[in-house]
This record gives sequence, C-alpha cells and structure tokens, in this order.
Amino acid sequence: MIRPDAPVLLEIRDLQASVEDQPILKGVNLTIRAGEVHAVMGRNGSGKSTLSKVLAGHPSYTVTGGSVHYRGDNLLELDPEERARIGLFLGFQYPVEIPGVSNLEFLRVATNARRSQQGAEELDTFAFEDLVRERLAVVQMDPAFLDRSVNEGFSGGEKKRNEILQMALLEPVVAILDETDSGLDIDALRIVAGGVNQLASPDNATLLITHYQRLLEVITPDYVHVMAAGRILRSGGKELALELERTGYDWVDEQVARLEAAAERQPLEVG
Repeated sequence: MIRPDAPVLLEIRDLQASVEDQPILKGVNLTIRAGEVHAVMGRNGSGKSTLSKVLAGHPSYTVTGGSVHYRGDNLLELDPEERARIGLFLGFQYPVEIPGVSNLEFLRVATNARRSQQGAEELDTFAFEDLVRERLAVVQMDPAFLDRSVNEGFSGGEKKRNEILQMALLEPVVAILDETDSGLDIDALRIVAGGVNQLASPDNATLLITHYQRLLEVITPDYVHVMAAGRILRSGGKELALELERTGYDWVDEQVARLEAAAERQPLEVG
C-alpha cells in the first residue's frame, strides 16, 4: 500500500556494479518505503538479477559507484551475513541444494541468528519445532521436508516453497525475490504467491524481480519498474505491467539506443 509518509527502508542512488570488469548496473535509482511492493521487469541480461545479488552482497559483484542505504545505514559496508541478520532477505531464482545439512537445523540456526539481532530470546529445538510447523501452513508444505537435507531432491516448486518458509521464519524487513515464479506451475505459483501476500505488512517491503505478468496477477505491486541495459528506464503502477504484456519490449530497445548514442557523444561535447 502506498503511503508517502512511510519510512524509507531501501534507498538506491546511481548504483553501478560490474562482474569480472564487465559493467552490468549503470546507474540504478530506486526508493522503497515500508508497506510497498515493487516489481522490476525486463528481459534476460537487463541487470535485474545482478541488482538482487549486489543488494545481498554477493562477492562476485563489485560496486563501482553510487550508494545503497538500508533504514538510513550504508548497506554496502556490511558483509552478506550481516545484511541477512538485520532483515534483508534474498529468495534465489535457483535455490541451491546443501547435501548433509538438515533443513530443520538450517532453518533453526538461521532463525536464531535473526532473533539474536532483534534482541529476542533464542529458541530451543522444541520451541522452534512448534514455530516451524505453524509456519509450514503459510506454504502448505509437508513436515516431512524438514527431515531432509536443504533442498536436496526437492522439485522446483518445493524449493521455492522452502524459500518462502525461510522468509516466514526470518521475518525480513525487505524481501528480494529473484524470479520466484521461475519454473512453477500454476498451482505452485498460487501457493508461493499466497505465502508472499500473507507475509506482507505495513512495516516491511517486497522487491519482486520477474519476466512475466502472471506473477503480478497474484501479487499486486504498488510500483512496476522496467529495467534494461543496467538502468531503470520507466516506472509506473501495476498498469505498466499490463502494457508490457500487450506491447512487448520494442520501445525499450529504442530508448536504450538513444541512451547509448547520448553516452557516446558526451565525451566529445565535454572535450
């Protein structure tokens, strides 16, 4: 829900980043307030997933310019685990399998690390099992998955449900969901989206990264942003996603071409 007076949770200004000296993000600007749902859409290679990984602190990406502030503090100064403890959550497009690590124990340790940051009491094994079984209902997940290794042998839909279960336990302030709809059939999509909707509140915010309008049919965004060539080219309400569904991305190519032409002329004009 849009509240202009709501506190800013994430402030991204002119963010630039590269991987292996290849520039990917070329000046991203985005403000996310409490209670808001933002969707970032765009083709493959537009920089959407890079943005999510840079925000989470992935070591393969180098920030070369700009700033990111989380609740007023410099996010870029923090290690990835510190970002997670203070309430930043990243749901992966392709959740990894961790053989030999109990899903239940992984969730318990992660939850207690987050609770410690919040000043809450650590949960023992029995108290945590009560909590996690309660939260399983959010994603309609079989308790048997708790006894397996993290994501090992899970289907695509089961892995995504497990991610939302993590989100339900960690109670993040800003949740970044990188193509959560990828690889899901319609039933799994509804369950995952239903979980995201249940966890949304006036005190937190969600950043959805997606290719498709279908996710936004079940999670209604307050803002939609179109990304291409490492920049956000256009922002609007949920009607922008419907427009993209009708018209495609041809206008994006034209706008990117204009930006690149202007960038090539700029050194000549300055000189």
